[in-house]
Amino acid sequence: MILEDVSKGRDNNLNLLRMLAATGVLVSHAWPIALGPDTLEPLYGATGHSLGSICVHIFFAISGFLIAASFLRSSTLTRFTLARVLRLFPALAVSLLFVALVMGPAVTSLPVMEYLFAYETWSFIIRNLGLVQLQFELPGVFTDNPYPKVEGSIWTLVHEVACYLCVFLAGIFGVLKNRRLASLFLLAGLGGWLLIFYASLPLPVKVDSFLKLALPFAIGTAAWLWRDRIRLSLPAAAGLFLLWYLLFWLIGKSPITDVAFSVALTYAVFWFGYAPSGLLRVYNNVGDYSYGMYVYAFPLQGFVIWYWGQQSPAMNIALSFPLTLACAVVSWHLVEKPALDSLKPLMKRLEPAST
Repeated sequence: MILEDVSKGRDNNLNLLRMLAATGVLVSHAWPIALGPDTLEPLYGATGHSLGSICVHIFFAISGFLIAASFLRSSTLTRFTLARVLRLFPALAVSLLFVALVMGPAVTSLPVMEYLFAYETWSFIIRNLGLVQLQFELPGVFTDNPYPKVEGSIWTLVHEVACYLCVFLAGIFGVLKNRRLASLFLLAGLGGWLLIFYASLPLPVKVDSFLKLALPFAIGTAAWLWRDRIRLSLPAAAGLFLLWYLLFWLIGKSPITDVAFSVALTYAVFWFGYAPSGLLRVYNNVGDYSYGMYVYAFPLQGFVIWYWGQQSPAMNIALSFPLTLACAVVSWHLVEKPALDSLKPLMKRLEPAST
């Protein structure tokens, strides 16, 4: 089964996989949200990666594959850029308004008018929507929770947009149209990252985080460029994971084992995304609720602790999942899908002006 042959069209399991990944982030965050920020998240001890980081890796691997495809298929740069903006920002804006102006006044320990006129309430919306100098706290909100922050997951969106920008720049300079040249750039970047680590050169936290998330994104991009050469099979996926675990067992967590893990997980993502069929494909008829799950989970997980009191991670998952799913369903049908559907009408308005 060749990746190029099965990745044509939208009949795949990627929506389901993203939904499972978003749910995995919720599950992983239940430990620090319920027990405190120093609590070890699931799977970390056994793999060197938390369940949340594995799920974010899945998002970035899929994104690298689909964003490269989107750029090369887009008729104009405007269309590509507008499609990315409409996918990310309308739903993010609504979620921030909900958290700051609906949930915030209901749970803050401050008088409501004092909360609403506080500078931090409005900077929370503006800074987080701009994805610059993110603000994770609201005045008087969740101050007695074990994890007294309102937002947490949206930090990855900064790096997602940065990866989009890398694809944009690579595309306008023609790098994406030459897969050998693109692969050389990716390998050079990987080599530079390994050199920085082994030379013990200090990196700013944001740069280090970007490089870690850009790795699965870059592998996903490479998978799109070389999709005609990639054969998908379950034994191959198992073999890549076995190779990674042997390296992890021998040398522990390191950039080398992180690269091996990224390759294995990304390959498994595309196998699961395209190989299994049957009942799994039914999920495509439901909707893409993964982004809504991702942006609403963290604040709602904090809310259920504020409302019901101290609880175990399992109880936090059980209470917050249905609330988050409800918000995700509403977000998809009332915000995200209408925003995506507006792309064609907007392009029709913009194209005459650009000619």
